[in-house]
Amino acid sequence: MLLLLCAGSCKLDTINPNAPDEADVLTTREGIIGLSIGMRQFYATNGIASSYFYPAVTAREIQGVATFTNTLELEAGGTALPTANGNILTLWSDMQRLMSMSQDVIDNAPNVTTLTGGLLSGTLANAKLFKAIALGTLAANFEQANLSTSKTEKVTFVPRQQVLAEAIRLLDEAIAGLATTPLTPDFNTLIAGPRFDLKNILYAFNARYNLYAGNYAAALSNANLVDPASASAFEYNAQSVNPIWNTSANLRYYSPRAAFGLPAELFEAGDRRQAFYINTTTSGTTTTRTIGGFGGSQASMIPVYLPDEMKLIKAEALLRSNGDINAALTEINLVRTQTSGDPFGVNAGLPAYSGAVTQPALLVEVYKQRSAELYLSGQRLEDSRRFNRPFSPTNLVERNRNFYPYPDQERVNNPNTPPDPAI
Repeated sequence: MLLLLCAGSCKLDTINPNAPDEADVLTTREGIIGLSIGMRQFYATNGIASSYFYPAVTAREIQGVATFTNTLELEAGGTALPTANGNILTLWSDMQRLMSMSQDVIDNAPNVTTLTGGLLSGTLANAKLFKAIALGTLAANFEQANLSTSKTEKVTFVPRQQVLAEAIRLLDEAIAGLATTPLTPDFNTLIAGPRFDLKNILYAFNARYNLYAGNYAAALSNANLVDPASASAFEYNAQSVNPIWNTSANLRYYSPRAAFGLPAELFEAGDRRQAFYINTTTSGTTTTRTIGGFGGSQASMIPVYLPDEMKLIKAEALLRSNGDINAALTEINLVRTQTSGDPFGVNAGLPAYSGAVTQPALLVEVYKQRSAELYLSGQRLEDSRRFNRPFSPTNLVERNRNFYPYPDQERVNNPNTPPDPAI
């Protein structure tokens, strides 16, 4: 697998004498294809491990049970989370590396004369997708971030709203590129594989990041474009193992909190998603919880996104833009009452919503449904802030920080690093 380390804001370069020369990777058809596959594989393993688990501790979905200092610091949160925390450095560095690999493809693929037509448009759209994911992940966890990496200059930082805007621009550009030059079968054969529906993935992430950014009409439009029958997933095997399984079942670093980590008033008894995502065993007076769901084995698939996320995006976008409140309620109930048919087996099996049909009440319901449906998908911290869930320096029940501090390594290497957020 061809993986390039970024040299930009963080000094991450290592020397591998057996690796192909960078010129070979970036100037040949085989090199660009290999880098495109490696980019996705890097995110599917390292990227998911850092962007799903670390913010999940901060947002109280899971509890760090390992005795490592990094885990204990994440668990404590607040002002007890130091800038030297290794997990925060890993999250930051993983997204920098993903961004660098993506940009290498974007910059160099058009210069390879044997990459043409739908294979080229797909390769570029795929790279723009993963650069957008890197930017969206940075924006979800840091107040500011860089928009690109550089091998020669110290990168500058911009506020997270600009980071989200750049992610959305890349996704819009990728979608437009595929509309102009549609994918051809060789893209799926050589790069995507059978479980990676690029066009629907682009719409789904565009809906997600537009929602984060407060662009509700665009979020609604993109969510409506996602085929509800499409089911894209990252695939794993014995050589490239499922990171949820590896981090939770194999290494046993984290344990799920009861009721998805929600306060009692937001958890509904009978929600089948708890048994899907969380394995619970009781022996005497001792209850043990382990992560189930998409971490069942080293070869279990992990969805790229869940189809029902689109329904909840539509409901939230309608509510926040003062749209049709009954249409929003319909989308909520489609998620609540589903007993079968979800392509990944995530079915709530709840009765229809019976609370107040008001914007504030339904927004709370959307948050509750997102917390259960999208458990351990790297979105709870962003959701907790966006829904203005209770938080203060003395109230760390639902999240123990708003944003992460910038890693020491970034500050040492880059004088443009902004001040750390207070909490």
